[in-house]
Amino acid sequence: MKRILSLSFALSMALSLCACGSKSGKSSFVKTKSETVSYDSANTEPATVSEKLTPAEQLLEDIKGTYYELFTVICDTKYDQIWLDRCEAFTGKDMAESTAEMLKGSCTATIYGEDAVNAYSNAENMRFDCYFINGVKQFVFNGSSISGIDNSGKKLFEHEYKYVEDFSFGGIMDGYLYETTDNDAGEFRYFLMMPDTPSTTYHIEFRYGSDLDDLAEYSKGAYAYWLAAGIPANCDEKMIDDCISLFVEENLTEMDK
Repeated sequence: MKRILSLSFALSMALSLCACGSKSGKSSFVKTKSETVSYDSANTEPATVSEKLTPAEQLLEDIKGTYYELFTVICDTKYDQIWLDRCEAFTGKDMAESTAEMLKGSCTATIYGEDAVNAYSNAENMRFDCYFINGVKQFVFNGSSISGIDNSGKKLFEHEYKYVEDFSFGGIMDGYLYETTDNDAGEFRYFLMMPDTPSTTYHIEFRYGSDLDDLAEYSKGAYAYWLAAGIPANCDEKMIDDCISLFVEENLTEMDK
C-alpha cells in the first residue's frame, strides 16, 4: 500500500535531517579547556588543574575538520544500493526505490528563503535545501576559527567566533549560537550549530547568516527551508553507510508510529 508523508512527518524529517539528528549527544570524554599551575605549600612541584570545556566549547572541539555538503556526498549514485537496501528493510522491495527517492528529495531542494516560501504555499510540496549557500563548497572548523572555501579553492572568509547563547531553531531544534565581531563578516556573522558531531551522527548541521530573527525561523524569512548539513571531507565508506543507515532508520521508524 502506498505510503503518504504527512506534513508533520515531513517537517520533522527535514528539520533534523532527522535520520541523522536525533541521536546526537555529548562526547564520552572531555577535553581540557586550559591548564593552570599552582604550588602546594609543602611541595615546590607545580600541580596542574584542568578546567572542563562548556558544552558549546566542546562542540567546536568535536567538529574540528573540513566538511563537504552531506547530501552531495551521500546522494552520489554509487551509494544507491545502500539506500535501496536500507529502505527495503522497512518498506519491502517494491517500495524501496520510491521511498529512497522521497527521503533524498526531502533535503535536496535548491531554493530557500522567499523563493521557497512562495513555492511551498502547498505544504505537501515542502522540501528543505540542505546545501551550503553563499558560494561555499567547503567549511573548515578549527576551534573558534571558521572559514569557507569556494569551488575554485579560494578562501571566502575566515573569522574567530565566540559563543553567545543557546539558541532555538523554529522551536524544534536547539543549538548554540556563535558570533564574530569582525565588521566584514556579512552573511557569515552568526553560526547556529546543532549538537551533532561526526562521532555521534556522522555529520554536522548548522545555519549561518546576518539576521538572528530569520535564523530562528524555518518557514519564513531570508533562510526559510534551509539547513546546511556537512560530512567530514575525510569520511570513509563506513561513515557514509552509517550516515545513510541512520537517516533511513529514524525517518522510516517515525513513519510507522
